[in-house]
Amino acid sequence: MPVGKVKWYDADKGFGFASNPGEDDVFIGKNVLPEGVDELVPGQRIEFDFAAGRRGPQALRVKVLETPKRRPVHRRKPEELGSMLADVMTMIETQIQPALTGGRYPDRKESRQVAEILRAVAKELDA
Repeated sequence: MPVGKVKWYDADKGFGFASNPGEDDVFIGKNVLPEGVDELVPGQRIEFDFAAGRRGPQALRVKVLETPKRRPVHRRKPEELGSMLADVMTMIETQIQPALTGGRYPDRKESRQVAEILRAVAKELDA
């Protein structure tokens, strides 16, 4: 089994690529990750079996050789995050809460905006 390094892996999309010494990069789908492994980190060494697929080599089985420590990745500056929080609190107080108090759910557009901002803030705080 060849040993390579993860080039990138997007856990949200469920796939990524790893280097394969002397060959094309290998596609890695989430379905071939070992049990208990949800994502791979760039630079992480892995061992894999692969086969030729329609679009190039695809991993059939992956074995994680090392678990690198992840550094927190903050994409937004603290001031920007503070501004996002202020905006979402204002939106909740002026649009969402009155609708709920009135016995109805807010319209879909407002709900999606608030949910999107809340997800971004939560992801940033969890980094």
